[in-house]
Amino acid sequence: MSQQAVYHFKPVNLGRWIVWTLFALILFVAPKLFTSSLSMTMLSQMGIGIIVCLSYNMLLGQGGMLSFGHAVYSGLGSFAAIHALNHVSGGGLNIPVSLIPVVGGIGGLIVAAILGAVTTKKSGTIFAMITLGVGELVYSMSLMLPEFFGGEGGISGNRVVGEPFMGITFGPQTQVYYLIAVYCFICTVLMYAFTRTPLGRMLNAVRDNPERVEFIGYDTQRVRFLSFMIAGFFAGVAGGLYTLNFEIVTAEVVSAHRSGAYLLFTFLGGALFYFGPIIGAVLMVFATVLLSELTKAWLLYLGVIFLVMVMYAPGGVASLIMMNVRVAAYGMLRRLWTSYLALAGTLATALLGISAMVEMVYHIKLNEALGPQMSFLGAELNTRGLDAWLGAVLLVIVGVGLFELSRRTFVQQWGQIQEEIEAENRRRAAL
Repeated sequence: MSQQAVYHFKPVNLGRWIVWTLFALILFVAPKLFTSSLSMTMLSQMGIGIIVCLSYNMLLGQGGMLSFGHAVYSGLGSFAAIHALNHVSGGGLNIPVSLIPVVGGIGGLIVAAILGAVTTKKSGTIFAMITLGVGELVYSMSLMLPEFFGGEGGISGNRVVGEPFMGITFGPQTQVYYLIAVYCFICTVLMYAFTRTPLGRMLNAVRDNPERVEFIGYDTQRVRFLSFMIAGFFAGVAGGLYTLNFEIVTAEVVSAHRSGAYLLFTFLGGALFYFGPIIGAVLMVFATVLLSELTKAWLLYLGVIFLVMVMYAPGGVASLIMMNVRVAAYGMLRRLWTSYLALAGTLATALLGISAMVEMVYHIKLNEALGPQMSFLGAELNTRGLDAWLGAVLLVIVGVGLFELSRRTFVQQWGQIQEEIEAENRRRAAL
């Protein structure tokens, strides 16, 4: 007697559908809420940053491959896109402007296939050093081959070419943003889908235990190489979107500075969580667009933040969020609100004093010709006056002292809550 086929259907993951719907809704509604030109510029850069940081995290977070040259693939994707755009403008290429980012993705894929065949033969520190060398090599070539890279002036283009489609010319920044938003959503979904594939799972295994992966018969270099090419494709797509957004590409897009920014903010966002690089991309835009305009010492502040995160929260902002989500799931987060307020208030006091001293030092060193008076958060400070320095030092001492007291109280509360959670878990397991 033949057996009848039995079909099993997995239940619909309602939470996942809600998250993706909210993500799409945020991308759609954001320009409706923030309508200024600065906001549109930042939103567009955030969309591009999300794609490139997620592609970088495919190497770092999912594959354990620390790359110092990821800007090579996004940057060369930008150059491929700008050349394609100019060919479209000249009539030599007949493709819609909306597909130019795909050309950048193909460019990033080809470059990743060529360079990845060499770099992925090694792993760990050796891989990192090879990527650093490759990045510097490509950056040097960008100044040696002006025919392709355009020299120091770069290459410019015009995204408003061809006949408008349904009134869309990509002239207004809003239209460009929505194109970036569509690519951002699609690429984010595809990269998440990659993490659920056998190749994505095997990449995680290569990251955690490459010897065991080789023992069961898989080629770890092949896994790294395929993942490297996929990451290069998505980085190239981000580079193509960068081309359409700015309409000019210079050698800076393949520089070590750009690669370091991808590494820094992917880590700050949280490389071990899929949504971590999304947070990192948002922070990257805020730092490079807003913070850099507010103070000349923004790189100093950024370095201190990175140092603190490495020491006390190596999982990034995403890990801090997930730790508190776990506490909230057990209904205990409300017990920590007073401690969080105390920590935030005392830390803000200490940072205010430190920032005042840093800004005064920068004013003395860089703006001495403007005189001793400077403006800091609406207050006038005299960099040569003793009262300004004593006030800043006093803020630091009081802030640090109160922060330490608040921190000790918080650590006790946090430890007690974790013990209660573990006790609750054991009780549930016993049932």
